[in-house]
Amino acid sequence: MTEAEAQAELARLAEAIARANDAYHRQDAPEISDADYDALKRRNLEIEARFPTLKRADSPSDQVGATLAEGFGKVRHEVRMLSLENAFEDADVTDFVTRIRSYLGHEGPLSFTAEPKIDGLSLSLRYEGGELVQAATRGDGETGENVTENARTIADIPHRLIGAPEVLEVRGEVYMRHADFAALNDRAAEAGEKTFANPRNAAAGSLRQLDATITRSRPLSFFAYAWGALSEPLSETQSGSIERLAALGFRTNPLTRLCLTVEEMLAQYRSIEAQRATLGYDIDGVVYKVNDLALQRRLGFRAATPRWAIAHKFPAELAWTRLESIDIQVGRTGALSPVARLTPVTVGGVVVSNATLHNEDYIAGRDSSGAPIRDGKDIRVGDWVQVYRAGDVIPKVADVDLAQRPEEAAPYSFPETCPECGSPAIREPGDSVRRCTGGLICPAQAIEKLKHFVSRSAFDIEGLGAKQIEMFFADSLLPVRVPADIFTLQDRDSRNLAKLANRDGFGKRSAEKLFAAIDDRRRIAFERFLFALGIRHLGEVAAKDLARHYGSWAALALAIDTAHPAALLHLKADEAETAARVAAAEAGRRAEVAKARMQIMAEASDEARAAWEEMLSIEGVGAVLASSLVTTLAAGGHERQAVDDLVAQLTEITPPEARATQSPVAGLTVVFTGTLEKMTRAEAKARAEALGAKVAGSVSAKTDLLVAGPGAGSKATRASELGVKVIDEDEWLALAGAAG
Repeated sequence: MTEAEAQAELARLAEAIARANDAYHRQDAPEISDADYDALKRRNLEIEARFPTLKRADSPSDQVGATLAEGFGKVRHEVRMLSLENAFEDADVTDFVTRIRSYLGHEGPLSFTAEPKIDGLSLSLRYEGGELVQAATRGDGETGENVTENARTIADIPHRLIGAPEVLEVRGEVYMRHADFAALNDRAAEAGEKTFANPRNAAAGSLRQLDATITRSRPLSFFAYAWGALSEPLSETQSGSIERLAALGFRTNPLTRLCLTVEEMLAQYRSIEAQRATLGYDIDGVVYKVNDLALQRRLGFRAATPRWAIAHKFPAELAWTRLESIDIQVGRTGALSPVARLTPVTVGGVVVSNATLHNEDYIAGRDSSGAPIRDGKDIRVGDWVQVYRAGDVIPKVADVDLAQRPEEAAPYSFPETCPECGSPAIREPGDSVRRCTGGLICPAQAIEKLKHFVSRSAFDIEGLGAKQIEMFFADSLLPVRVPADIFTLQDRDSRNLAKLANRDGFGKRSAEKLFAAIDDRRRIAFERFLFALGIRHLGEVAAKDLARHYGSWAALALAIDTAHPAALLHLKADEAETAARVAAAEAGRRAEVAKARMQIMAEASDEARAAWEEMLSIEGVGAVLASSLVTTLAAGGHERQAVDDLVAQLTEITPPEARATQSPVAGLTVVFTGTLEKMTRAEAKARAEALGAKVAGSVSAKTDLLVAGPGAGSKATRASELGVKVIDEDEWLALAGAAG
């Protein structure tokens, strides 16, 4: 796989995983299987490991859950609720333990807990003075939905605790037992009501009812397995803390075991897997956690997962069915995504009627490098296909039975024009995805961009959801085609004879509430503003990084305009480098590859190169994201005009919250290079950020401090050229110690 192919595949994976997250966490209507979802995330991680510099700012490996559903109040988690890294093979578990030892520099005994991974809905319960005061779903990991009244109806959840810490946030899983699920569906069928697809959907849908009396009528259960905010420790160990929760009155899983070796961890996995069919509730794997809580604290967290835990997933389940048709969906970035429409089939207790087909290469039976997959068998309408899933996320077509292929079945011809607007759909070199070139003239892209703009993690305008966006987009009297139109809606309504209050679904009061909600969003946080723009490759994490670095839209816009010539040359250099790489390989002159890029980039002005290099130095911002951001939003383009029009309608784009300021390194941009001997690179980075420093991945004129260990190379040379202060690890520890 080349770098260009890797970039394209990471983009496809990010889009597919984002869709799956939204369907699973927000809609309670998963579209693909756990196995499919896990395979997508695993492939994403494998490519990121092979090409670390290509990791996207919106990498799925840095994200948790999805945006919130409408109708519930919001609860900001005092301690983030994260997801777990996955293991699929025994070797992955061994690697997990090895990584922990390496990170900690720990050669002594290590113990781990092993417990079933419940397939339900994560819930956080906050107790103050022993009283249950709040219950919240995980949501996007930082903000969840307030479901307090619903949680009070679950028999397994105590309303009052005796002997608990003053503040105790208990975390666990809401689920539904198989027998209760069957009885619920029987009652629904008798009443002529819609039945649930599986226990997980039933549990999630029941907990998230706006009417708590409906939740009360549903047979929900709860296992406690973790905690968040605490006024005092429960124990010094994971196992001791779980025992304390059980003593306080919470149900904890009886299959939880303490393991002293990898062999014991895997033996417990096999034991739980063997009991899976007889447990009476759904599980989809086993979770291992470092038992020593002091070591957990040292290990800390990645962007979206703790380093001290991993989920060892069970294998997938399979089924065969008929492929009835292939539909093409157009996303907000113009990606044409093929979807298989299947004769409904039950896989692992879930009725599956749709499956992802990824892209045209996948349909044709080849991977992004042209190598055959499924032994080169293509996929055709009418085929008898194998689909698989494990749990309840995105189903995938895994194989084709050629013996049952109809004689009339013809190879699928992937469209070269957009089915929504008729614009050419092109596939850029190295990209596995074909994209519509229509931009905002494509109604599918425009609508999806607007839906993204008003989503929970973006502008989050109450009363303006996906259905309302579709209505306004099609409206001829009060149209909303670009974000700025949302903020002129009230003014246009006041001058229009066909008032919003007279439309279906709106009355005077609801129209007034919508206008008020829109006005409430004229003041928006900078990082939410950036994320809302829907720039390709720009996710929530990168939006926060950019907001922290530049501080204001004016500063970022100036940087974009200044760096634009260098960004264009970078793209030109990419093409030249690819050609040079081929020529160099043929002629045996490897130096030609780097020389081609250097010659092209030299055409940029010093100012443009400096702005470009500064953007690339931001931790988490690579060339792919920077190119997308700069070329999309540079002055003079349609997208920039749409953003300028939007900014004119806003009263304030608020800067990000200030980081810690009471430390010698607060506000400094720090780069680490070489081998650190007294702490790992990850620990050093986490400590620096906690002290208010910005950690960059490369040295630029904006770098304040380079921490250089043995083996420091090009970064130290670059720092010397720029006059950047260079210190060793001991000096850094002294600074960090003074700050702490």
